[in-house]
Amino acid sequence: MNFFAAQDRARTASRWLVIVYLAATALIVAGVTAIVGGALYAADGTGAPPDPSVLATTAILTALFIVGATLYKTAVLSSGGGKVAAAMGGTLVSPDTGDPLRRRLRNVVEEMSIASGVPVPEIYVLEQESGINAFAAGFTPGDAAIAVTRGTLELLDRDELQGVVAHEFSHILNGDMRLNIRMMGVLFGVMVLSLIGRMVLRGGYHSGLSSSRGKNAPAVMLIGVGLTLLGAIGMFFARIIKAAVSRQREFLADASAVQFTRQTEGIANALKKIGGYSRQSWFQAADPEEVSHMLFAGGIARLSALFATHPPLTERIQALDPGFRESDYPQIEARRVPADVESGQVSGFAPAAVTTASVDAITTSVGQPDPAHIQYARSLRGSIPPLLYDAAHAPEEAFLLAVALALNPGDAEQQVRLVREQLGDARAALIGDYYEALRTLGPAYRLPLLEIAFPMLKRRPLPQLEFLLRLIRRLLETDGEIDLHEYCLYRVLSAQLGQATEPSARAKGNLVGRKAARRAALDLLRIVADHSSDDPAAQDSAFAAGTRVFGEWADSYEPEHDPARTIEALDHSLDVLGRINSAGRQSMLRAVTATMLHDGRLGLAEAELLRAVCAGLDCPLPPVIGER
Repeated sequence: MNFFAAQDRARTASRWLVIVYLAATALIVAGVTAIVGGALYAADGTGAPPDPSVLATTAILTALFIVGATLYKTAVLSSGGGKVAAAMGGTLVSPDTGDPLRRRLRNVVEEMSIASGVPVPEIYVLEQESGINAFAAGFTPGDAAIAVTRGTLELLDRDELQGVVAHEFSHILNGDMRLNIRMMGVLFGVMVLSLIGRMVLRGGYHSGLSSSRGKNAPAVMLIGVGLTLLGAIGMFFARIIKAAVSRQREFLADASAVQFTRQTEGIANALKKIGGYSRQSWFQAADPEEVSHMLFAGGIARLSALFATHPPLTERIQALDPGFRESDYPQIEARRVPADVESGQVSGFAPAAVTTASVDAITTSVGQPDPAHIQYARSLRGSIPPLLYDAAHAPEEAFLLAVALALNPGDAEQQVRLVREQLGDARAALIGDYYEALRTLGPAYRLPLLEIAFPMLKRRPLPQLEFLLRLIRRLLETDGEIDLHEYCLYRVLSAQLGQATEPSARAKGNLVGRKAARRAALDLLRIVADHSSDDPAAQDSAFAAGTRVFGEWADSYEPEHDPARTIEALDHSLDVLGRINSAGRQSMLRAVTATMLHDGRLGLAEAELLRAVCAGLDCPLPPVIGER
């Protein structure tokens, strides 16, 4: 599967959802207006038609109410996936948890994040739900959360849990989360009339008990009954919309999980356990109606096939294991499966390098980690020293670790003086310890450690995050300039924090003109080419390799050589290119990769720059470790 094609499918589904929403809103407004008109006509008794201004006001108010309810719900949901998980009864997994099952879950999620090239999402457990289920929520990868039920933790082994987590990561990577949030907002607006109808019915009943207002009770009751019926019809169609949008995406997410892990048995066995378990995947403590389309498996028992948001369980299993039959479901008891004792570290276990040496391989790996990436991620996570691993999981220390990641060996002494001025001697000493440990590890750990520390960082107040970015920027400028190696960390961190603090602001379409996009694209290629070699002829050759990807489109603009503006131009180019469409981003990534690989090798600094470019383009790139 292709990341860019999946993004386009999600956008197409979003556009159809808007069209259906507008049609449903128009029909509901017409229905409400007709109900109010009929009630007024019946209450008047003179045979005169209702006042047109009253009907027009009713139509306008109804439309505003539906749209307002949709916007309100979407705004609430867009504030972070953790809000959705908490609303469903989720409990945030503590970073220092001593429970081996929760530690195993955290490790699996962290490994999948490093392998995918996205920040680690918040992790929640639905403690009151004994069925086997999970979901991913959020507007962007930077504000995502993954929630699993207690039954998932206690009944699945590590491979099965990894299959479920990989399934949820496919929703994060393919743009399904944003579509899910929009769908929840849209469907809330469509269904909200049933709530209004019940309120009106209660009001009509109480007004009928009052002799002074009893003459209006029939009209009020008629309006209430009509709104309730419209709400029920809205609920009916909302469930059909959810089912139509969700079913096929579940097959695709299952296939992605297999592609990520190359383990058909993991996710297939998780599905088989659901079928053989008495409580299956059903929710008991929370109402799953709103999030049913987001779940790993159906959350509502005895739901009609017409409204089912997931394909039949047997069909999903047979797509993975064609020989499976319904009689093969295992008998699962509600008991806690012992987990292997897992820690954050595996002493002496160094990660093996993952090398990628072609434009096609790098481009197709976006949003599509494979088993080699996951094995690399597990090895790297396991080889992080306890000092750094524990720091990444503590709110105060994660902040200091991010500062240590920005220190540069050539300017460290001057940078530490600035840190001491800003943060004091004690914090500066701790940052120094982290920096020394990082020097021993090497630069390949910089971005993965930042991804692991991200959940702790984004929980800090916005003013502190703004201070962190300002401080890191000042650290990078202590020698009078910012080199690309230093810039990469700053850009990735600012992009991820931007997603976390303003997730809905990242929902950008194709808002850039061709001229601005061409200028930004070629400026970026020029910068990449100029840093690929010290030889001007080799730089020009690298630039030409990148522009060939664009063809004639790149012929009308020649970027300037201005080393003093490198970082400013790079920032501007990534800001502009972050707003182009999927096809443009795919071409841009191919061009950048072709520029870097013009000499047949990918250096470590180039690999980090590639990750920074992908962060600016919202393209999650798995680890690419180049030659040193």
